[in-house]
Amino acid sequence: MSKDGEEAAPQTDAPPPESVIQTDYQAGQDNIEGQLGPFDFSVHNPVFLISALCVIAFVAFTLGFPTLAADSFSALFSGATKGFDWFFIGAADVFVILCLGLVISPYGKIRLGGAQARPDFGYVSWFSMLFAAGMGIGLMFYGVSEPLSHFSSSAGGVVAGAEGLRTDWAPLAAAPSQAEAVRLGMAATIFHWALHPWAIYAVMGLSLALFSYNKGLPLTIRSVFYPIFGERVWGWPGHVIDILAVFATLFGLATSLGLGAAQANAGFNKLFGMPIDATWQIVIIVGITSITLFSVVRGLEAGVKLMSEINMVLAFGLLMFVLFAGPTLLLLTQTGDFLVAYLQYLPALSNPVGRDDVNFMQGWTSFYWAWWISWSPFVGMFIARVSRGRTVREFLICVLLIPSLVCVAWMSIFGGEAIHQLLAEGYTAARDAELPLQLFAMLDDLPMTQITSLIGIVLVIVFFVTSSDSGSLVIDTITSGGKTDAPTLQRVFWCVFSGVIAVVLLLSAGGLTALQSMVISTGLPFTVLLLIMCVAVWKGLASEPR
Repeated sequence: MSKDGEEAAPQTDAPPPESVIQTDYQAGQDNIEGQLGPFDFSVHNPVFLISALCVIAFVAFTLGFPTLAADSFSALFSGATKGFDWFFIGAADVFVILCLGLVISPYGKIRLGGAQARPDFGYVSWFSMLFAAGMGIGLMFYGVSEPLSHFSSSAGGVVAGAEGLRTDWAPLAAAPSQAEAVRLGMAATIFHWALHPWAIYAVMGLSLALFSYNKGLPLTIRSVFYPIFGERVWGWPGHVIDILAVFATLFGLATSLGLGAAQANAGFNKLFGMPIDATWQIVIIVGITSITLFSVVRGLEAGVKLMSEINMVLAFGLLMFVLFAGPTLLLLTQTGDFLVAYLQYLPALSNPVGRDDVNFMQGWTSFYWAWWISWSPFVGMFIARVSRGRTVREFLICVLLIPSLVCVAWMSIFGGEAIHQLLAEGYTAARDAELPLQLFAMLDDLPMTQITSLIGIVLVIVFFVTSSDSGSLVIDTITSGGKTDAPTLQRVFWCVFSGVIAVVLLLSAGGLTALQSMVISTGLPFTVLLLIMCVAVWKGLASEPR
């Protein structure tokens, strides 16, 4: 039996011999191994050393030259989101088309790990880990604010500047009526949280799982590029790929820390009067990182798995509370209508060229796509780690379609309730609140505010802990040459460094804007890598026995 009661055939970690790529490279063969006091270490040379030294240099530069660092981060952000908006949007469309095509193709029957492999985790544990690692903090942070923002801009209509260029932030051509503004605003919100981001994660996760579990290569980003580079992937081309993956993951974790700390700070202010400032956010980051270290030491089974399941129960409970405390029938009816609106507006929102809604396209969509792509090494590898034994079709449906439907429900209920409060009750507190406070302002208009706000804070903290723990696991795997059993000390090292980066950026270089700028800047090179991955994974699946 599997850990959650599923029937499981006997299996080993060895991939099926008929599909293994023949190479002399072994996971960890280039590692430097030894002891540091009572602790063992095994780190890849040169990926670990270059990554660690570059991170230390980055921290020193940011602390030593805060103004120059802030200007540099701002330029990176502007260049990535505005200069390559069409590229981000077009690439994300490719990922969705590829995933949906594989679901209905004969390749969907291929099992990750070979025909005899069976899942390591049951559906409940597996799905909980997928969702908690993927975007839990983002849903808490943007679940109320983004629907309100898109609704307001859609209702405000099109506004042109002196040179005829639009200055409004409305998606597409805005909306002709208030009712349609609600539909368009929710469709634009769901667009940023449904098929496209999960397709990005799915491409990365499927590629890693296939080349590790079926092809017998180390579970590291470079392995996916073996069909492109051949044996050269174990040299400097592979080193560069893995180092970029480390940077993307670290800054993705630091950004989630910044979001989580800002929202937790807002929640503690509401419940206990904690001041909202950088000092208290740093205290929260230190506290959350400490909790994460405890989870890291406990390991994948006892740490990430357990906390992910706790989070899913709490998140489902909060979702049901908002549904039943609010206008239940209206929220349920609107959820279906918002899903239809999303599908209705999807072709136009996905169009990468010939659009005049520049602010929405660049400031929202290309920002999000670059953000999800920069997170893809972290989330994709973690998904691969927990997905052995699934078929390609099962993997893609569960990673792509089911989380998308959950995001539709979450945004529709939380965002729908906030918009209902504004339009039907004249309650403006959620709309007028600062971004981290908008969730709590919406809960203020519902019963049991103190309890639900406390649950919201706990969710933010535990979502971050699961993300940070799994992210540290991923970085450790990359920097140990693909070894999945590297010493715990190394995961502790990377967990601490993600907290240090978040603190340094919050203190010295523009706060959350700097965090977002750095994570976005890593998205552009990974978009290119992900497009190449599409070719590699297709070649890999084509060579699998069926």
